[in-house]
Amino acid sequence: AGVVLLTAAERMRDMCGIAGWVDWEEDLTRRADVVRAMTSTLAARGPDAEGLWVSPRAVLGHRRLAVVDPAGGGQPMARRLGARTYVITYNGELYNTLEVRRALETRGHTFLSRSDTEALLLAYVEWGPACLERLDGIFAFAIWDEAAGRLFLARDRLGVKPLFYTRRGSAFLFGSELKALLAHPAVEPVVDAEGLAEVLVLGPGRTPGHGVFRGIRELKPGWCLTVTAAGLRLRRYWALESRPHPDDPQTTAARVRALLADAVERQLVADVPVCAFLSGGVDSSAIAALAARSRARGGLPPLRTYAVDYAGHDAHFRANAYEPEADTAWASRVAAHLGTEHRTVTVTTPELVEALRTAMRARDLPGMADVDASLYLLCREVKKEATVALSGESADEIFGGYPWFHREEDLAADTFPWVRQISLREQVLAPEVAALVQPSAYLAERYREALAEVPRLPGEDPRSARLREISYLSLTRFMAVLLDRKDRMSMAAGLEARVPYCDHRLVEYVWNIPWPLKNWGGRPKGILRRALTGLLPEDVLARRKSPYPKTHDPAYGAAVRALMRQVLDDPSSPLLPLLDGRAVRRLVDAEDVALAAPFFGQLMRLPQLLAYLVQTDLWLREYRVSVRTRGPAVSGGRTRRRRRSA
Repeated sequence: AGVVLLTAAERMRDMCGIAGWVDWEEDLTRRADVVRAMTSTLAARGPDAEGLWVSPRAVLGHRRLAVVDPAGGGQPMARRLGARTYVITYNGELYNTLEVRRALETRGHTFLSRSDTEALLLAYVEWGPACLERLDGIFAFAIWDEAAGRLFLARDRLGVKPLFYTRRGSAFLFGSELKALLAHPAVEPVVDAEGLAEVLVLGPGRTPGHGVFRGIRELKPGWCLTVTAAGLRLRRYWALESRPHPDDPQTTAARVRALLADAVERQLVADVPVCAFLSGGVDSSAIAALAARSRARGGLPPLRTYAVDYAGHDAHFRANAYEPEADTAWASRVAAHLGTEHRTVTVTTPELVEALRTAMRARDLPGMADVDASLYLLCREVKKEATVALSGESADEIFGGYPWFHREEDLAADTFPWVRQISLREQVLAPEVAALVQPSAYLAERYREALAEVPRLPGEDPRSARLREISYLSLTRFMAVLLDRKDRMSMAAGLEARVPYCDHRLVEYVWNIPWPLKNWGGRPKGILRRALTGLLPEDVLARRKSPYPKTHDPAYGAAVRALMRQVLDDPSSPLLPLLDGRAVRRLVDAEDVALAAPFFGQLMRLPQLLAYLVQTDLWLREYRVSVRTRGPAVSGGRTRRRRRSA
């Protein structure tokens, strides 16, 4: 029925990259080389091994970074049960593998390995799509049922692991990253008006489900997809539910701590070295503290922790409303308190500038400039000593730590609070491009779509209802940007980043904590701080939020200005037809220009805006993007015809 082809010096070390092609008209046994090429684009995600499973109707590909059961978890994994053959290609980690195994063993299943891959495959065999309700973990996977001619795909509840797909005629294609789909000869790197709006209006954010390139979709978090010869069927298997919160403050704090501690405990499981990122803020310090305690109880060596810093940061740092203080001293303080083996990775401005290209390639899109680049450089260094890293990502979305939860002007603004300076975005676009994508209208329509999804709580007062909206927007839109960033930058370095705050049980519980309790004591993330009492020093618990740092080195601004001038001076630049060159040049040449607020998120000001445009130029060139706006183009919720503009 099928053939498994594995290539590696040995089956080694299960964060991975997956890809595949299913077709009901073409004999794919003669096209396995195409899927091998698709899979090869994901080599950084899985440097340890490569595998293919080949049959006439389906070819599944896999790149492996082994974390659990180095000898027994090779993929794609096939199991023949009676007359049926099931094959899985899987990117992720199940944190409740033992529970799933025990439930399956009571139903007569036997296991040939310790891997979570086998547990997941047999869970699908036993329960079908309903297996998703039993899984605790981060995952994106595809399972092919050879006898039924059916492909099943699913993505974890919060979207920690990525998955994209497209249909081209009789072919259905999927992959962990956009680059895997673009490696197929039937998929052209074409961007239409809507894709252009995603990059130029929302970027570096993205609408959930949108693949930017024409015809490419992202499987949304908490959704699954069944593919047969008859077509595609999408189903949402998980969503947040709003309900009254029954617990008092003491019970709530205890429950938060217990859920977080259990998430950390589960996510420490690995057969390879595990470490933690540590900034010295509340979020990462809590993860490091819980991990360090767990290792001490198990008699393991001290936890290794890592922080990032920029060369010359002490001299160049300037406090502002979003970055009240630098991290380095705080990280060292917490590390000393916890007794971790701590290391600060210092990156230089030339390294940051050079890594802009690498970061763009990792995302397959322009991204968060030096914020992406520095994370990649940090992960590259950490990878030399560890394979798994625990991260404090997502606590601010879940507990309401961002400034936009606490500023009246942000709460009153009728838009995504992290997409600012929309008039500036419109200003730097060529007039015909601005007329095509209509930045304000496109942003407003995507915002209205997001608000329509919010699970309301009947009887909630207007302010609490608004804060629930901001929470939902942050969890489903802004958090996706940072999870994309964390996944792509870490996996580009062959490092698996785990995010305990994204444990769905913790998210479900905290979602319904009323805002006055969530903001206990009038402090951002007050209930989390209360839950961590006794675990961290009081001054750390009281520390104001400071985001993942950007560089303040003026040399970085000078470097990206020079790169932007090169783009403006290059008549062959594919970006030039999209820009108002004079407007951009004014920004480049005005050294003293300062944006009143970040153009995206908390950190991305003028140097990051210019770096984002430089990355966009690199993306258009390297991916040979064709911008085609002929035919129906959706902009601002309306459909109309436009001439080709670029």
